[in-house]
Amino acid sequence: MNKQIESHLTQLRLSGMSRRWQSLQETRSINELSLIDGLEILLQAEREEREMRRFDRLKTTAKFRYQASIEELNYDSQRGLNKNLIAQLSSCMYIEKGESILITGSTGCGKSYLASALGHHACIHGKTVGYYNTQKLLTQLKLAKLDGSNLKFFDKLAKQSLLILDDFGLTNLDKQQQFDLMEIIEDRHGKTSTIIASQLPVGSWYDIIGEATIADAILDRLVHTSHRIELKGESLRKKK
Repeated sequence: MNKQIESHLTQLRLSGMSRRWQSLQETRSINELSLIDGLEILLQAEREEREMRRFDRLKTTAKFRYQASIEELNYDSQRGLNKNLIAQLSSCMYIEKGESILITGSTGCGKSYLASALGHHACIHGKTVGYYNTQKLLTQLKLAKLDGSNLKFFDKLAKQSLLILDDFGLTNLDKQQQFDLMEIIEDRHGKTSTIIASQLPVGSWYDIIGEATIADAILDRLVHTSHRIELKGESLRKKK
């Protein structure tokens, strides 16, 4: 009978329940459980298995720059990283509210790691995440326009629960990039969340975007509903 149950679980692709069933048999715990208790244990195992598989899919799809976690963040007082703010962001309510996070600081101070950690945590909460180097993303959009797939690409970006734009502001934006960035931010405004990481202070972003009208529109949608994190201190890479 036990082998038959195990076979049914495998055929139904209930891998979490199947593994837990085998474990219960090996430890002889199965003989001590009531039907209700045993069923509850098996269902819990299946749920945990599916949540882990979903997390792995979300993490792989996101393509994070670093395999980072909030638990590993460095809260050294000189870094300017507010532990209470990170605890608040850990609830992922900022995503539900469509709020942005703007991370600034000098090279090597941990901006990309922090953005990756927040994105990783969003995946744990079952959120879809896309992680992009800003310049590479805008180049992808330019190529997508040539083959006619740009609308599909914009739609994909708009549907991400969390979009992370890393290394923003390394170069000034040309006219097409200004419009593309504006469309990305407009599509997501108030509905989904965006994290932008940059070496430049937010006050310099106006000049990087270039066109006054577009810069006003983009920054108006980002700045007023954002959480601001300004990392300080010397490069973490030098300390390694």
